[in-house]
Amino acid sequence: MPSKIEVKKVIEQTELDKASAIRYEVFVIGQDCPPELEAEFDEESTHFLATVNGEPAGACRFRKTEKGYKLERFAVLQKFRGLGIGQTLVKAALEALPADADYIYLHAQVQAVSLYTRFGFVQSGSEFEEAGMRHYKMVKK
Repeated sequence: MPSKIEVKKVIEQTELDKASAIRYEVFVIGQDCPPELEAEFDEESTHFLATVNGEPAGACRFRKTEKGYKLERFAVLQKFRGLGIGQTLVKAALEALPADADYIYLHAQVQAVSLYTRFGFVQSGSEFEEAGMRHYKMVKK
């Protein structure tokens, strides 16, 4: 039976908690990111939760910064990887941005650059380290 993947913007605390738990597992436990960095800017962000057949599977968020809109914290639980959830999350986040979002960017972990390239993001600048991991800044063209 094919998996039913859904992504929705979440505002209810119970769903925000599910998204936060996914990000905690992926970034803090899986990648040793400091918890205070992982949760930074949560209050000012727009959050998304991906489910597979109703089960929480992935999360992401975006927020307005002084530069424009930053997409961030794309996380998919290990057991759900390879199903296209990352692509579904990127698409949902991009579709939810305000019409006046003219500068859209993100900090992509090196292994995720190809995902964002599919959506028109291009690398901008040199590789850098953030939270102990290698990243590239990418800007939507």
